[in-house]
This record gives sequence, structure tokens and C-alpha cells, in this order.
Amino acid sequence: MDTQRLAVCSWSLQPSRPADLFNALELIGIPALQIALDPMRKSSDQWSGFKEECSARGVKLVSGMFGTIGEDYSTLDSIKRTGGIVPDEHWEANWKHIQECALLASNLDLSLVTFHAGFIPHDQDDPSFAKLTERIRKIAKLFASCGLSLGFETGQEDAETLSHFLEDLGEENVGVNFDPANMLLYNKGNPIRSLETLAPWLKQCHIKDAIKTKLPGTWGLEVVAGTGEVEWKDFFATLDKIGYQGPLCIEREAGNTRIADILAAKQFISLV
Repeated sequence: MDTQRLAVCSWSLQPSRPADLFNALELIGIPALQIALDPMRKSSDQWSGFKEECSARGVKLVSGMFGTIGEDYSTLDSIKRTGGIVPDEHWEANWKHIQECALLASNLDLSLVTFHAGFIPHDQDDPSFAKLTERIRKIAKLFASCGLSLGFETGQEDAETLSHFLEDLGEENVGVNFDPANMLLYNKGNPIRSLETLAPWLKQCHIKDAIKTKLPGTWGLEVVAGTGEVEWKDFFATLDKIGYQGPLCIEREAGNTRIADILAAKQFISLV
């Protein structure tokens, strides 16, 4: 696999300031980022001039990401209740932050921003379905007005449910950021078959690996890319088959050896 397409998710490196981020990228040797927008939104002075610094250092910003308030990932049940833009108590504040992130992404000349929308009900008669659809449509139109595409992180629902939702939504700038590990972590289906199902909406991919849980209703285990259950040869072959030529963003959200783990992922991908 061509490592020139690799990028790193900035939040995987847990930087407290831009200098930390640039130092980590130099160690890893991947001059491309999916950038978390919320730290920039919250600490605008500290991140002032970030776009210009990236340009000076030859760092490419391939996309952005924003989070939402109050997400609790401690259990599958807790994230189902608190994830994304579903909770009513945080919607107004989330909408305010999302508008700020859209402007920030536009100013950074990004073309894509991803986020966890929250669990989409399988049943369209579920009372929360119409509400979530309305909110997502509102965000999609905001992003479209800024020249931005919007990518859902995969995993919270199976690929068939998400594909039906996107088809019904019908917003041209909305698609998916496909994360094969999330399909295993949430136990929502085979990553390769899920990728094939979601291919028409593919905006970006994450490189992350996991081992599926043996206890239903509990989290799987995130592991270093190449050491889990994602069938990477089949994954990259499927990307080639569907014609995807976009960024491959390495994400590592577990453990305390993030730089070493990302370097291991980079090395593994170069050999696939």
C-alpha cells in the first residue's frame, strides 16, 4: 500500500499545543493530518497561525473532526444514550459549537469534516429518528454552505441501517468516514462487507484495528493496526475495487504508546 496516502488523526497524539503535534509528526514521518477542530475552537489564541505553520512545515490538512458534549464511552449502553447529537439537553450548545467548527474548517481550507452523529434507530417509526434526521440535515446544509462535506463515523449501527439512512437523507455532501475497527468494536458486522455496502458514500477511511468481543453487549478491544481481526489485504483490495484514492488516516485511541503504535501501523501498511 502506498504510504504517501497516509495521514495521522491529531487527537491520537493527544497534543496540548501545536508544537507537540508538529514534533510528533516529525518523529512519525507522516506530514499529513486529520485535525481535531474542538481544541482550536476552545483555545483560538494558542492555535493562532496553525494553518500558516502547517504550510511552512509542509504539513497537509486532509480533513477535520469535531466532537459533541457529554459523550460517555464507558459502555455500549452509555454511548448509545449520550453519543453525538442525539441528547436534547446538549443540542443547542452542540449546534453553536458545530457552527463555529464549520467556520473554522472553512478558514483552514478543508473539504471534509467528520463526526459521530450518534446511534441511528433501525426503526424509522422510533420517535428519535425524525429528530436526528432533522438535526443532521441542518448540519449538512450548514456545511454545504461553507463548501464542506460531512462524514459520519461508522460503527454505531450496521452498514445496512446507515446506508438506508443516507439514501433517505439525500444530502449530496454527506457520507461516511469508514473505520473498519469500529465495526468490530461495536460488533456491527464484517468490516469488508460493510465497506462494500457503504462504498457509494465513502468520503475517507481510518486505519485502526480491533478484536471483536466474545461477550455480547460489551466493547471489543482496540489493538495496533495489523494485530487485530481486520482483514487488511481484503480491505485495501476492496478500496481499489471501488476506486477510492483518498486519505488513509491512522487513528489510535487506546494505550500510552501512541507514537510507537502509529509507527508500527505505518510499517505494517507499507508491507501490505
